[in-house]
Amino acid sequence: MVRSMPILSPVELLGSLSRDQRLLGLDLGSKTIGLALSDVSRTIATPFDTIRRTKFTKDAEQLLAIVDKQDVGGLVLGLPVEMDGFEGPRCQSVRSFAANLARLRDMPIAYWDERLSTSAVTRTLLEADSSRKRRAEVVDKMAAAYILQGLLDNRSGFA
Repeated sequence: MVRSMPILSPVELLGSLSRDQRLLGLDLGSKTIGLALSDVSRTIATPFDTIRRTKFTKDAEQLLAIVDKQDVGGLVLGLPVEMDGFEGPRCQSVRSFAANLARLRDMPIAYWDERLSTSAVTRTLLEADSSRKRRAEVVDKMAAAYILQGLLDNRSGFA
């Protein structure tokens, strides 16, 4: 029997990790999954990789291989809340992904509001005068880093 992956608050997620475990931030898109890794002190999020989405089973295999190789103790999934604060179909898709992943691996996850993460990253890349091709190559993993860094930076604000 596979245990269910617990959904935790950000502070609970951070408290559940052993000393040298990293966090893996995910920006779940319809075509790609952007990935970012924290350092072991969980201070800095770094863009890591992008998984081109195919079928859930293959996507999960790639993701869990990275989890194992990088000693990841928890996942931070960007939750694409609407600007008015409501959860639309994209949030349901993220929650479904987490539920399906729970059937495969018992690992804690937390959601982090990702409103405007992709647009903020795109704006930064435009200001840096990145080419369209370069922006397409890095935007998803940079958005994942933006999401993960948001959680890491707000640790002191957790109640």
